Amino acid sequence: MKGRDALMRRLNQLAPNVEKYAATAKLEAAKEVADAIQARAPRGDTLEYAESIEGDRLSSRPQQETVGTTATKDPSAAGIFAEYIWRFLEFGTAPHSTAKGGGTVLGKKLAAASGAGMHPGTAAQPHIFPTYRAMKPAIRKRIRAAVNKAVREAMGK
Repeated sequence: MKGRDALMRRLNQLAPNVEKYAATAKLEAAKEVADAIQARAPRGDTLEYAESIEGDRLSSRPQQETVGTTATKDPSAAGIFAEYIWRFLEFGTAPHSTAKGGGTVLGKKLAAASGAGMHPGTAAQPHIFPTYRAMKPAIRKRIRAAVNKAVREAMGK
């Protein structure tokens, strides 16, 4: 394995449009996955969470935290963005004290003594990762087709 930089350098020598076509395919795939996740997202009284799910380039949103991935050198990398509560919906929450300081040992004792409420927790409602895993082969196929298109174009076929 030569690494991403060496591979892209070699591909750009063979076919100069590889980056452009691959970047377009990545962004389209991210938007398509975001739409599929949005359709499967839990809905509350408002559709605020479901409507917050979007596909976009990582470089367009440097201020947002990336989860489930490491830092990338790919300038055209795309991802899915949503409100921070996605973690709680995707994985659920354990029962916990809602009292101030209730997460500490002393806080739990004080909460129990004062009769402060316990949140019962929430069941997991997986909608992001199962959708992505189901669509992953199609995403790879789309990006591979974009690279092949650029190579064929460069070869004059």
